[in-house]
Amino acid sequence: MQRQESKFGCLLAGKGYDTFAPLGPAIVTDLDPTNLEVITRQNGVVRQSGNTRDLVFTVAEIISYLSRFMTLLPGDVIMTGTPAGVGPIAVGDQLEVEIPGIGILRNPVASENAITEAV
Repeated sequence: MQRQESKFGCLLAGKGYDTFAPLGPAIVTDLDPTNLEVITRQNGVVRQSGNTRDLVFTVAEIISYLSRFMTLLPGDVIMTGTPAGVGPIAVGDQLEVEIPGIGILRNPVASENAITEAV
């Protein structure tokens, strides 16, 4: 889906499904977003490793651009994308995203049926 949607210059549906944007383990606001390491592991294996200093556009440029089209308020979250290394995931995989100094977000990959049954 993301490849199809990229042809139109956006990733709304491909990134916006329910359960597709987990945040945490904490939302930290008193940090410098210009030099943060971001590491993603799949089943304990590093799949992505990057730094916010390598973003195509700086955080300030992203905020400036978005604020031309929408009101940004305290607490709003802007998703910037990910480092290279995206690959397939499967039910049962364990995904971790770490920003050293903030923490590690761990999530299992579950089928929609498993999620529905748990609720």
